[in-house]
Amino acid sequence: QVHMVESGGGLVQAGGSLRLSCAASGRPFSNYDMGWFRQAPGKEREFVAAISWRSVRTYDADSVAGRFTVSRDNAKNTVYLQMNSLKPEDTAVYYCAARRVGDSVFGSWGQGTQVTVSS
Repeated sequence: QVHMVESGGGLVQAGGSLRLSCAASGRPFSNYDMGWFRQAPGKEREFVAAISWRSVRTYDADSVAGRFTVSRDNAKNTVYLQMNSLKPEDTAVYYCAARRVGDSVFGSWGQGTQVTVSS
């Protein structure tokens, strides 16, 4: 298992930006695909973005494509989520997750960081 800690959440006005960070430890970071998920109050957790161990990026096109960018720094064992043009509907707890290369599911999760976007 890889251990992860998210940071960078907070309160921001609509149209603003935040950058979330997820610091990983415990296993070789480069052996993992990394993902970001979010869960809004009363809703199920949903996929936001992911970046593979080879830095191939995928996004939830309907909600964040063009506004959010996922990146990773293997030297720092850290994955980032740059969020621009934030909307009130982006308000949620954001979770970092890790999937060992070759696995089908994300098996390790961080504790989450709250993002609140005011209108």
